[in-house]
Amino acid sequence: MTTPQWNELVAAVRGETRRPPIAFIIDCPWLPGWHGVEIADYLSSETLWFEANRRALETFPEITFLPGFWSEFGMCTEPSAFGSRCIFPRNEFPFAEPILTNVEQIAALKPPNVRTDGLLPFMLNRLRWAQPRIADLGHQIRFSISRGPLNVASFLLGTTEFLMAVKTEPELVHQLLRLITNFLREWHALQRETFPSIDGMLVLDDIVGFVSEQDFLEFGFPYLRELFAADVTVKFFHNDAACAQSIRHYADAGINLYNPGIQTPLAEMRALCGNRLAFLGTIPPRDVLAQGTPEQVRAAVRALLAQTPDRSRLILSCAGGLPPGVSTENIRAFFEAARAG
Repeated sequence: MTTPQWNELVAAVRGETRRPPIAFIIDCPWLPGWHGVEIADYLSSETLWFEANRRALETFPEITFLPGFWSEFGMCTEPSAFGSRCIFPRNEFPFAEPILTNVEQIAALKPPNVRTDGLLPFMLNRLRWAQPRIADLGHQIRFSISRGPLNVASFLLGTTEFLMAVKTEPELVHQLLRLITNFLREWHALQRETFPSIDGMLVLDDIVGFVSEQDFLEFGFPYLRELFAADVTVKFFHNDAACAQSIRHYADAGINLYNPGIQTPLAEMRALCGNRLAFLGTIPPRDVLAQGTPEQVRAAVRALLAQTPDRSRLILSCAGGLPPGVSTENIRAFFEAARAG
């Protein structure tokens, strides 16, 4: 992200601009296919990864891509540090297998070393290699990144098993979430230590959308609040599952920028959170941006703008990250409609 892009993002988060910036979350669901390479090659080759990101920046110089040069291994990064077996198909999304076969095993789970374990050092090494090249493009590394505590727990235990344990074994679930949150705090701190240009954090946790408000307050809120207590300017949360039951508490957890799904209209989300959040969204990602025509994309953007007279604390984007199959033409149509509005 360039310095002007970062300043524009910060101004939007603070409500200091009336013309919404345009930004998209991009990573392995979209970039490899758009760049014409297989997912396994994108994730395993530093040069292919870098060139795909560079091409996106140069093709769409007016658009901010978040978090920017995302050094990732799909969903495997954090679970790998706990010992998950990571599966990397040639051209499908990688995934991590659970390591806990029952909740009683939580007590024996050991905290990872964020400097040495799993794929974490490979993620940092890729960014170390890329940092001077990123700087040559006029960009800097701005965000530390991780999945959230509930999301990581669902990989280690299994999603269904984790959600059942919330009801049947709450003390053990708290023990697991405590271990994961301590790990994630150390992981974000190491990323900031390694790249002092970082002044934002991105936490992604869709499992928040699968629990009730009461369960969110017990099992989600306190751990997210610990993570977002970090001393950074932009505290960016992604949950594109349901949010109506929990969004009123996000600002109190320290979040100031939220990327939702399509379940709840923007005006309703603003009302639910007391207008205390900036939003990145909310055009439907699959049905409009990936599967629609350029004119349908333009129409959706125009409709969103028409329904949003107060455009402060809004960053125009899709709900969630940029999905597979979004064409160059549709992104350009999005930009044209946004700027015309």
